[in-house]
Amino acid sequence: MSDTDGKKPLGLGGGGPRSGSVKQSFSHGRTHAVVVETKRKRVVVPAQAKPGTAAGGAGASHLGDPSKRPAGISDAEMQRRLDALRSAKAREQEDAARRAAEEKEREEERQRRREEIEAKEREDRQREAALRAKAEEEERVKREAEEEAKAKAAARKADVLGTQRRQPAAPEAPAKTAAEADPGVPADRGAGQSRPRPGATDATGPRPATTPRKTERERENRDTDRGAARRGEGDRRAGKLTLSAATNEEGGRQRSLAAMKRKQEKARQKAMGFSKPEKQARDVQLPETIVISELANRMAERAADVVKSLMKMGMMVTMNQSIDADTAELVIGEFGHRAVRVSDADVEQSIDTVVDKADDLITRSPVVTIMGHVDHGKTSLLDKIRKATVATGEAGGITQHIGAYQVKAPNGQLITFLDTPGHAAFTSMRARGAQVTDIVVLVVAADDAVMPQTVEAISHAKAAGVPIIVAINKIDKPSANPTKVRTDLLQHEIVVEAMSGDVQDVEVSAHTGQGIDNLLEAIAIQAEVLDLKANPNRAARAAVVEAKLDVGRGPVATVLVQNGTLKKGDIFVVGEKWGKVRALVNDKGETVLEAGPSVPVEVLGLDGTPSAGDTLDVVASEAQAREIADYREKATKDKRAAAGAATTLEQLMAKAKADKDVAVLPVIVKADVQGSAEAIVQALEKVGNDEVRIRILHYGVGAITDSDVGLADASGAPILAFNVRPNATARASAQQKSVEIRYYSIIYDLLDDMKQAASGMLKAEIREHFIGYAKILEVFRITGTGNVAGCLVTEGIARRSAGVRLLRDNVVIHEGTLKTLKRHKDEVKEVQSGTECGMAFERYEDIRQGDVIEIFEREEIQRSL
Repeated sequence: MSDTDGKKPLGLGGGGPRSGSVKQSFSHGRTHAVVVETKRKRVVVPAQAKPGTAAGGAGASHLGDPSKRPAGISDAEMQRRLDALRSAKAREQEDAARRAAEEKEREEERQRRREEIEAKEREDRQREAALRAKAEEEERVKREAEEEAKAKAAARKADVLGTQRRQPAAPEAPAKTAAEADPGVPADRGAGQSRPRPGATDATGPRPATTPRKTERERENRDTDRGAARRGEGDRRAGKLTLSAATNEEGGRQRSLAAMKRKQEKARQKAMGFSKPEKQARDVQLPETIVISELANRMAERAADVVKSLMKMGMMVTMNQSIDADTAELVIGEFGHRAVRVSDADVEQSIDTVVDKADDLITRSPVVTIMGHVDHGKTSLLDKIRKATVATGEAGGITQHIGAYQVKAPNGQLITFLDTPGHAAFTSMRARGAQVTDIVVLVVAADDAVMPQTVEAISHAKAAGVPIIVAINKIDKPSANPTKVRTDLLQHEIVVEAMSGDVQDVEVSAHTGQGIDNLLEAIAIQAEVLDLKANPNRAARAAVVEAKLDVGRGPVATVLVQNGTLKKGDIFVVGEKWGKVRALVNDKGETVLEAGPSVPVEVLGLDGTPSAGDTLDVVASEAQAREIADYREKATKDKRAAAGAATTLEQLMAKAKADKDVAVLPVIVKADVQGSAEAIVQALEKVGNDEVRIRILHYGVGAITDSDVGLADASGAPILAFNVRPNATARASAQQKSVEIRYYSIIYDLLDDMKQAASGMLKAEIREHFIGYAKILEVFRITGTGNVAGCLVTEGIARRSAGVRLLRDNVVIHEGTLKTLKRHKDEVKEVQSGTECGMAFERYEDIRQGDVIEIFEREEIQRSL
C-alpha cells in the first residue's frame, strides 16, 4: 500500500510538517484535540513557498493542480474552504489560550484562599498555645507561692518548738539540706522534710534553729526563669507583629482580644466565601408625608444612603426635606423593607384614650348657662346671685362676652354659671354655652314676653339635649304678667310645672332678690336628678368658652374643665394651638395650682389665640402636642385649599360676572376677645344685598398693629376697633397713611354704622313723573335744523329740560331729549297746556303728523338697607 493512495490509516508518522489536529467535541461539553497525519498530496514543500505565504502557497498548490483537488470543487470554493479552516484554527487557539488563563486564575485564587485559611489556622494554633503557656505559667507561680507559704509556716512552727524545749541537744553533724543532698529536689520541699533540731551547730559553731536559706545560685535561676516566663507571656500576648501594631505600640489604645477574634472570624468567613447575614426586613410606618431623616430612622438605615437613593431617582434633596408617601414607598422597597401606610389623623388617637371606671367617678358641680333675650335681666340676676355688679361694667349695659363664675348655694353646693349675650349677633356664643352646659336657665321678663332670642335659646337648649329651668324675671314690676309668659312658652313646647308640665319655673326679681333661693334650690334638685359625675384623677379635658390676647399676659383662654384635673405645668393642645400651663386664674382673679371638673379658669401659656369652642386636651409631651397642632393646622389649610381648588373655571367666571355689578365695602375687624370678633364678623356678613356687601379682609384679637394698618392702607379699608386700641407705632402709621380707625364699645353702634356705609354705596332709585303730553299737528323742514314738529300741548306742561318719548300708535319708537322748544320764533323754557309750540328732537328726525310726545322728569331717591 503506497503513501499516496489516500487509504493510509491515522498515525503520527511522516514528520512535523505533515501533521495536523482534529477537534473532538463530547456531549458533556468537553473538547479534545487529536494530532493526525495529513496526506502528502496536499502538502507543499516549504522550500518552494515564498516567505510569509506558506498558507497561501498551500492554497495555490491545490488551486493550481486540479488533479489533486476533490471532484466538483471550484477554485473560489476551495479558497473559501481554506479561509474557513484557517479562521477555525485561529479561534480554537484563542479559546484554548483563554481557557488556560482562566484555569490558571482559578487555581491561583484557590491557592490564595488555602494559604489564607492555613495562615489563620496557624495564628489560631499559636494563640491557643500562648494561652496554654500562660495558664501553665500562672499555675506554676501559684504552686510556688503555696509551697513558699507552707515553708514559712513550718519555719515558724520550728521556732516555737525550739523556744518551748530550751534544752541543749547532743552535738551532731549538721543536717544537709535537701538542695545539697539532691540538687533536683526543690529547696522549699527539702526545708520542709529536713527540719534541724533546736540548738544544732555546724562545723564553725552553733547556728540558729531556722529553715536553711536558698543559695544565691538557686535564687538567680528562679528569677531568670520567672523573667523568661514573663517575657514569653508578653511575647505571646503581643501576637503577630504587624505594621499597625508597631505604630500603635507606644502610648496608643490597643484592640482587645475579643475584637481581634471578631476581626479574624470575619476575615476567615470572607475567605471561605460565606455571605453576610441576611438583612432584617422591617414594617415601616409611612404617613402621607415624612422627613427623609425620620424615614431613615424608621428603616434603621443611614440617612446618607437614603439621600443617595433619592438622588439616583433624580431628586436633589437633603435629609431635612419632606417627601410624599409614594416616593417614600419606592425608597422603602428599594431597601428591602415593607411600607405600612398610616394616616396623619392617627396622631389624634392618643387623645382621650382613658376609660373611666365607675369606682373612679365622683360627684361634680353642675354647669348652668343663663340664656334669654337681650335686656331681660340675665346678668343682673347673676349679679344678685354672686352679690357682684358685672352688669354695670358692661358697655351699654349689655353683655358682650361669655362670663364664667362659681357660686356657692345656700346648701353649700358649688354651681358654675355661664352668662351668655342675648343680642342677635351672639348666636354662636349662645350655641357654645348650651353645648358645654348641664342645665339651661331661660330668663324671660315678666313685663315682656317670649322674644326672638328667647326662641333661639330654646332651640339651642333642645339641640344640646339639656334640661331647661324657666326664670320669670322682673316679677316686682306692676306690669308683670307671668301667666302670659307661661302661655307663650306653650307655643314652643315648653310646658312649665304650673301648667301641669315637667319644666321647672321660678318667679324671681333681680332687683329685689325675690325668688333667688328658690332658683338655686331648683338648680340643685335638677343636678341631683342628672347625677353628674367625673373622674378627677386623669388627664384633663376642657372646653374653651372664650379666648383673647392680653397685652401683658399674652394669649389667654377661658376654659371650663369637663373631666380630669388641669394642673400648672401640664402640656396641652387646643385646636391648632398648643402650650404649657404657665398659670391658672379663677373667676375671682386668684392664681390657683389646679382646677378640677366643672371649674372655670383662665389658662396662660398658649403659643397663640385659640378659637372659642375648641377643646383643650392634656397630652404627655411637647413633641406630641406640637405634632397634633401641626397636623390640625395642615388639615385646615388643606381643607381651605381643597375648597378653592374645587371651584371650576366656569364657576369662577359666573361668580366674577355676578360680582361685576356688586359694590364691595372692605373692612378689617379687631376685637378684644375671640367671641366678640366672631359675632361681629357673622353679623357683618349678613349686612348687604345683591348690590352691595361687606367683605371682611381680616379679623383678629388684640391691639391694632402696624401690619393691620399696612393692610388697611393697601386695600383702602377702614379698621373697626371693638374695645381695642392701636399701639403707638400703629397710631403714628395710621395718621401718616390716613387710615381710618373707628372705635366701638357697643356692637349695636358698629352694625348701624356699617349699614349706613353700605347703604351709601347703593345706587339711587330713579323715579319718573309725567308732566305733560303734546300732539304733532304738522311737520316742517327747516334748513340747518332739520324736521321740526308743530305741536299742541294737550295736557300738563312741556319743559325744555325734561325727557321726551315719541309715541306712534301708542308704541314708543324713540326716547331722548329736546333740541329746541320754541313759541312762535322765540326759544322758551316751558309751554303751558293748550298752547302751540315747535319741537325738534336731539339727533332724531323720523317724526310724523299725528304722533304723540310724552314729556317726563326723573327723580333720584336714595336707598338704604
